[in-house]
Amino acid sequence: MIVRHWMTTSIVTIHKEASIQEALGIMKQGSIRHLPVVDAEQQLVGWVTDADLRGVLIASMLEELSLEDVMVRKPHKATPDMPLEEAARLILSKKIGGLPVVENGKLVGVITVVDILSAFITVLGMLDSSSRVDVKVSSSAGPLDEITRLVRKGQGEVISICHLSAVEGPDRVYSLRLKKCDLKPIVDELKKHGFEVVASSP
Repeated sequence: MIVRHWMTTSIVTIHKEASIQEALGIMKQGSIRHLPVVDAEQQLVGWVTDADLRGVLIASMLEELSLEDVMVRKPHKATPDMPLEEAARLILSKKIGGLPVVENGKLVGVITVVDILSAFITVLGMLDSSSRVDVKVSSSAGPLDEITRLVRKGQGEVISICHLSAVEGPDRVYSLRLKKCDLKPIVDELKKHGFEVVASSP
């Protein structure tokens, strides 16, 4: 997955000479929390958030401030062909809500936490009617092929598989999302072959 396929391309932008109040009004009208600042050629020159603007709102009433005075001049950026995982790591590590997407200096999109969440939920099949089974396996074994074989034997069809790395201890847990089905025969098959089913959701 790459940023290009999930970014927002209908971008609301603003120029650096705009006032704080004007920027806040645009954000409120568009229900957005990030505002790219561009020049006449759509070159990205800055980035502001609603938190940035609210932090200087009172000061802007006492003195004349423009976006140029408060914008981030060198924001973290994504490119259209950046892997979505890399953009997600950048957003998480910098504790920011989104990134401008720039190609050859020109703003072409915006990717936000909501866009990334939507992408991963879609890929995992969580928006479709589905079932889930979580299976614990020994760290010394590599039984994923066997697990999927048993799922198929129980008339299940795998949509996605996730390794739940946050689980403590030497064992691993795989979470399998399946097309909506009766989980009982699948769970029975897994248990019969020595696998521990730690959770399931019909």
